[in-house]
Amino acid sequence: MKVDSSPRKINLSTATCIVIANMIGVGVFTSLGFQVTSITSGFALLALWVVGGVFALCGALCYSELASVMPRSGGEYYYLSRIYHPIVGFLSGWVSVTVGFAAPIAAAAIALGQYFSNVVPGINHQVIAVVAVIGISLIHMRNIRVGSYFQDISTILKLSLILVLIACGFTISHPQSLSFLPSSEALAEIFTAPFATSLVFVTYAYSGWNASIYIANEIKRPEKNIPRSLLLGTSIVLVLYVLLNFIFLFTTPISELAGQLDVGYVAANRMFGDVGPTLMSLLISFGLISSISSMVWAGPRVTQAIGEDIALFKLLSKRNPHGVPIYAMLLQLAIVIFLMISSSFEAVITYLGFTLTLSACVTVFGVFVHRLRYPDIHRPYQTWGYPITPLIFLAIGLWMLIFIFQDKPVESLAGLGTILFGIPIYLWGERQKEGIQGHVPESIRENAIESVK
Repeated sequence: MKVDSSPRKINLSTATCIVIANMIGVGVFTSLGFQVTSITSGFALLALWVVGGVFALCGALCYSELASVMPRSGGEYYYLSRIYHPIVGFLSGWVSVTVGFAAPIAAAAIALGQYFSNVVPGINHQVIAVVAVIGISLIHMRNIRVGSYFQDISTILKLSLILVLIACGFTISHPQSLSFLPSSEALAEIFTAPFATSLVFVTYAYSGWNASIYIANEIKRPEKNIPRSLLLGTSIVLVLYVLLNFIFLFTTPISELAGQLDVGYVAANRMFGDVGPTLMSLLISFGLISSISSMVWAGPRVTQAIGEDIALFKLLSKRNPHGVPIYAMLLQLAIVIFLMISSSFEAVITYLGFTLTLSACVTVFGVFVHRLRYPDIHRPYQTWGYPITPLIFLAIGLWMLIFIFQDKPVESLAGLGTILFGIPIYLWGERQKEGIQGHVPESIRENAIESVK
């Protein structure tokens, strides 16, 4: 069994910051405007964000169990390789390597450029985006400790600004007449098609709740700290999302929010007057730096894990003297810059939700499979509420997949095509090692060891 020589320098607080930073992007500041066009109850609108948070928490509980028994970097790639078959894990990792991290980084960087150009007019937003990604990547290429400090500081700044915004909403604004108490009409709205449609986009805003699993090799006591970071980070974001949307509804009439893409601007204008939009642009810009940083850090660790197991990608597993997978990070940076310059990432983002939701559902179902295959293995953490919590996640996840496929069949099929395209790549890689006697992928080798245990 290969000895893990990665330096474990990441503590619980940094792992939690990675989860929080990965989750909080622009979604929470933009999606409410479309929700209020068809949902008018304050209770139902907040229920959307509670249900989305419960979905994320159920996923975090399930992933926590898998992370505690398989504390190695690579995320779904590593889990699915051991639970099902290496090719299943590779297909999940293939999506992560090609677009799973690169496309969201590109989208976040473009958004950063656009928001920051509102603060400093005249600056080319695409230049800002490229400079930001290159600069953040260089920080994480230096060493893990420097990247850790940068992640902590940027995430704490993001949280501080959000908390200030929430506090200002309670203290300096005039409350609206909207009721947030449950009523028969409000409860009825929860079971309508508009609620279901809105929930799809809310769950997208919660994506990233599994972020710390990708850097497991670098976390101290991963069997304990990864579950804690997932649950703590997701819980914090759930509370912040509910409070933020409450403040938007509390300070601004629904008629002003309806149909608006940037509800954060509208609410900030209500609270702070003409300087509100500028302040909101600064808040979102700082927040996006933290989000980009967390994805720049996590993405190459999946590529590194694939390189450790498959000879064809061995170069991508190589680390610099400070433990950073430098070639994997450079590959991700190249893909991100290509997507930003070509703007082709927009089509990728559309179908990315389908592929990532599918991967998450297969992984959560893996909790059942892993318990059946390895009933006697020691589990430092066991999924709270099992089997109810994974069933809740699977029910919501499968419903989302069906809805997305019905609503966006072309994008969904494109997502499936992206996954299936990884099959010949995997088979080609397997053929390259056929002549290497005794070579067994790390995932299979450790699987065999665990089964003996």
